[in-house]
Amino acid sequence: MTLDDAYVSCIRLAREHYENFPVASRLMPARLRPHIAAVYAFARHADDMADEGEISIEERRRQLETWRRKLVSCVTEASDHPVFLALGDTIRQFSIPERLFHDLLDAFVQDTHVREYPTFDALLEYCQRSANPVGRIVLALHGLPDDHTAPPSDALCTGLQLVNFWQDISVDRRKSRVYIPVEDLQRHGISVQTVLEGEDNHRLRTVIAAQVERTHRYFDDAIPLFAMVPLRLRLELSAIWRGGVRILEKIENQGYTTVRVRPSLSLTDKIAVFSGALLKGSPHARPGYRH
Repeated sequence: MTLDDAYVSCIRLAREHYENFPVASRLMPARLRPHIAAVYAFARHADDMADEGEISIEERRRQLETWRRKLVSCVTEASDHPVFLALGDTIRQFSIPERLFHDLLDAFVQDTHVREYPTFDALLEYCQRSANPVGRIVLALHGLPDDHTAPPSDALCTGLQLVNFWQDISVDRRKSRVYIPVEDLQRHGISVQTVLEGEDNHRLRTVIAAQVERTHRYFDDAIPLFAMVPLRLRLELSAIWRGGVRILEKIENQGYTTVRVRPSLSLTDKIAVFSGALLKGSPHARPGYRH
C-alpha cells in the first residue's frame, strides 16, 4: 500500500462514520484534510476496540495495547497498516507530540473498566485524556503555539465531550455506563441503578439540566480561541462549536429527557450550523459571561 492509498483509506473511514460534528470538512484547508482523517481513523478504530462488539475486557485491552505498539513503531518506521502508515507520516511532518496519542489510548483503556464517575472533577480528568488531545493535535497541524491556544481549545474539546455524555445517556446506560457524576445523582436522591434502568423523573431531569448548564460555560470559555486561529480553522471550529451548542439546545427543548430519548442534529440543524459558521463567523459568549 502506498502512502496516498493509506490516506485515502483514512478519509473514507472518516466520511462513512456518523458524527455530530464535521470531520475534515470542506471548511478545512485541503492540504490538512488527509492528516486530520489519519488522526480520526486512529481514534475511531481504538474507540471501537474499547466499546464495540461482544469481546471480553481482557481482549479489548490486549487489542488496545497492540494498537499502542503500532503507534510507537509508526513514528520511526513505515507501517504496513494503512492507519499507521498515514499517521506516522502525519506525526513526523508536523512534529506532533506522541504523548497526545497515548493520552487518547489511555482514555480508551479507561473505558473498558470504568463505568461511573464519583465527581465532576473525575469526569474532567477523563476529558483531559479523551477529548483535549484532539484539539491540541489539530493546533499542531496548524503550527499554532500551545501555551496561548491550549486553554480555550481544551475548553471547547471538554465541552464537546460533555455534550456527548448528556446526549447519549440513553445509549450509555444500555452499556452499563453512567457519566453523570454520582455525587450529583446522590444529592437528588437518585441511584446509578435508577439511571441504568432508564427511569425518567423530575429529579433526574433537574440533574441533567445542571450538567447542561455547566457545559455551556465550557463553550463560553472557548470563545477566545477564535481570535487566535486562521480563517479556515476559525470557520471549522465555529461549525463545531455551533453543533455542540445546538445539541445542548435540543436537550433543553426536549425537557432533559435524554435518559429515554437521544437528540440528534437534523439536516436542518446541520444546514443552520454550517451557514451560521460561514455567515456569522466567530460565535459569541452568552450574556453575562465572565471568564
